[in-house]
Amino acid sequence: MAFLTNDKLVIVGAAGMIGSNMVQTALMMGLTDDICLYDVFSPEGVAEEMRQSGFGDVKITATTDAAEAFKGAKYIISSGGAPRKAGMTREDLLKGNCEIAEGLGKNIKEYCPDVKHVVIIFNPADLTGLVTLLYSGLKPSQVTTLAGLDSTRLQSALAKHFGVMQSKVTGCTTYGGHGEQMAVFGSQVRIDGTPLYDLIEQGKLTAEEWEQMKVDVTKGGAKIIELRGRSSFQSPAYLSVEMIRSVMGGEKFVWPAGTFVKNEKYQNIMMAMDTTLDENGCTFKMPHGTPEEMAKLDASYEHLCKMRDELVELNIVPPISEWSKVNPNL
Repeated sequence: MAFLTNDKLVIVGAAGMIGSNMVQTALMMGLTDDICLYDVFSPEGVAEEMRQSGFGDVKITATTDAAEAFKGAKYIISSGGAPRKAGMTREDLLKGNCEIAEGLGKNIKEYCPDVKHVVIIFNPADLTGLVTLLYSGLKPSQVTTLAGLDSTRLQSALAKHFGVMQSKVTGCTTYGGHGEQMAVFGSQVRIDGTPLYDLIEQGKLTAEEWEQMKVDVTKGGAKIIELRGRSSFQSPAYLSVEMIRSVMGGEKFVWPAGTFVKNEKYQNIMMAMDTTLDENGCTFKMPHGTPEEMAKLDASYEHLCKMRDELVELNIVPPISEWSKVNPNL
């Protein structure tokens, strides 16, 4: 089997449902012949199942030891946080999971400072990604967070409404935070080539239905919990592996990613932008939208800033003025 790379890929949280699905997806995609499964709970059962699946040309290791897991790692995907439960928002996970992210960042700095790229998907991903970046010492282009799941939820909802294949729904994007304050953009959406807003004017999707759809997209994770009795695991697993594949030199990742932003408008925050993921890491452009959409993005940014400032109050991160002492790349 031909692999994209021979570099070591570490799946953090590999014993969990998201992590074990990431492992299988990475193996099926043929990303690398060197995969390490790491978890504080033994991931050996997952590793054994993968070996028994017949992935014969891959070295699959499993460990609960951080030094063994991260030493020599070139790519990392981490789902290693507490999952959402019924009635919880992503923000409810803030303190505990950001403390986990601090530990992850410090492990990266100690054991694999030459890592090429890290994808963070445990919630609240914008904040856990920011904390990981700060303590890892990596460059902003080297750490991204899962945000594309919101855009695929928008695409899915529109495809179901109009009775078309999801591939016929293009231009779906959500920007800002990966939470209920995200900004859902519809101005670039096309349904089989026709602008979504034209179809709304024609009454094929009423303004009220569109407003409700946007709300439903922001609460898509809660809907999965309602339908399945547990938080989503297959979709975040698949999309996060697609993200790491793109930086390994594989197919382009077509959805927005969460990235560190420090420009004239938004400062010292991790949020979904108009991103490009490739072998050079992550680059971004400012999204373009209607005045209403841009106002939603501004509001999402303000919400993220409040949570970031809460991390300072909790002493999980130092004041922003001291970040460059912790990570000179910031």
